[in-house]
Amino acid sequence: MKNPELDKIAAAVRTGLTASPRRLPPWLFYDEAGSRLFEQITELPEYYLTRTERAIFQQHAPAMIAAAAQTKPLRIAELGAGSADKTRLLLAAAIERQDAVLYEPVDVSATALQAAKTRIEAELPSVRVAPLVEDYTRALLLQPHSGEERRLILYIGSSIGNFDPDEAAALLRQVRSALAPGDSLLLGVDLVKAESILLPAYNDAAGITADFNLNLLVRLNRELGADFVPNNFAHRALWNQQKSRMEMHLVSLVQQSVKIAALGLIADFTEGESIHTENSYKYRPGQAEEALRSTGFAPEKTWTDKQGWFAVVLGQAF
Repeated sequence: MKNPELDKIAAAVRTGLTASPRRLPPWLFYDEAGSRLFEQITELPEYYLTRTERAIFQQHAPAMIAAAAQTKPLRIAELGAGSADKTRLLLAAAIERQDAVLYEPVDVSATALQAAKTRIEAELPSVRVAPLVEDYTRALLLQPHSGEERRLILYIGSSIGNFDPDEAAALLRQVRSALAPGDSLLLGVDLVKAESILLPAYNDAAGITADFNLNLLVRLNRELGADFVPNNFAHRALWNQQKSRMEMHLVSLVQQSVKIAALGLIADFTEGESIHTENSYKYRPGQAEEALRSTGFAPEKTWTDKQGWFAVVLGQAF
């Protein structure tokens, strides 16, 4: 029996490891172990992103919900929902405005969605959770709503930063195509800041981010029959100022050959050669608003923290 998920992984790995320079897509991080490691990362002192965005929601969630709903009932969808931790602040604010809320988390992980559903419905009984197992980067298929409602799509956590500018624009246009005029997108973006703040966020002292990056090789060993030796690779994070992005790499510490049995592929690495595993683009003030404007949204409001480290932008579909 064919396994579409395994076929997708195999295709991405073949493409990435035969490219020059080598690369692998960041969605490969998120197997069960990787998802658990990422939850640990969000609690690290160096990783400012999650707590900074959460603080913005704690202060402004009612205003965000009011701006998106206007005078109509609101339903809320979320892309790449995962554990939906910060989302509960927005759902609680929505409950204050209306008796019940429909929440549609979208994620490729059915396990993460079920866990979010169980927790949210227990904590917020007025929320009905309708999970959608989809790869929103390929297609976003949401149930149409009546004209008596508004839909708000959440794309938070700086997830848009994993895509280069052209890919991000294509994704925003895809989101826009799933919305009716008057519906909204709430977009969270990380802002450019000092390298001394950025680098530790992607290379923490406890080594959790390194474990997260290296776990990708463990996944390929398990799922594709590869024979990577993780200790032969090192995690490296760097700030690419020219492209305004943090980068993560896995650097080969020795000259080595790696066999990927499921692909019938042997990848030869020279010492110092890297696999580029993630980009995290950092936006300059006004850049997210312009990206929304060029993809079918009218920027309505931007909220930031006092330090100007992170921004949450509401765009209304036109």
